[in-house]
Amino acid sequence: MISEKRKEKFRNVFSARQDGLTLVMENIHDPHNVSAILRTCDAVGVDPVHLVYNVEKFPKIGKKSSSSAFKWVQREKHLTFAGCTESLRSKGFRVYSSILDPRAEDLYSLDFTENVAIVVGNEHRGISEEVVNNSDKLFFIPMYGMIQSLNVSVATAIVLYEALRQRKKAGLYENTISDAKLEAIVKKFSRQR
Repeated sequence: MISEKRKEKFRNVFSARQDGLTLVMENIHDPHNVSAILRTCDAVGVDPVHLVYNVEKFPKIGKKSSSSAFKWVQREKHLTFAGCTESLRSKGFRVYSSILDPRAEDLYSLDFTENVAIVVGNEHRGISEEVVNNSDKLFFIPMYGMIQSLNVSVATAIVLYEALRQRKKAGLYENTISDAKLEAIVKKFSRQR
């Protein structure tokens, strides 16, 4: 039987989950990057994460490398990006995709207080043309060094923490889910231990 103290921790953590913020990973193949991204999603309150793996295979994730984030963040798999965006848009999400491209907007000009799905792409290829063509906005992270790229897990953390900053300022981290949904989540995770 799980203790009341542990259940209270579940309530505190899961009450801050962000129903209006999610992440889409497109063909990210390095297990360490995937693990780091899942840890950041858990820290920011992003749940579920959407997986589009139609070129790469989803990597094998070790328990040590993910620090158990794999257990705490649900994953929804999609065969195509079009299917993923159709599902997200039916729930009122806009799709913002990360890319180094002249058409892209500065990350810090975006509004993350609305329902937003953030898309990050493959370590070598970036996001696919299908993602580019089906995004509501394309954005970049401003950089002023000689090297104009970041590791995908680092870039994802920067974007998610900008979303957290905006959403926290807007009061979106204060009891965002219903009591009934919260208790269902607590019950689910209490059984998993």
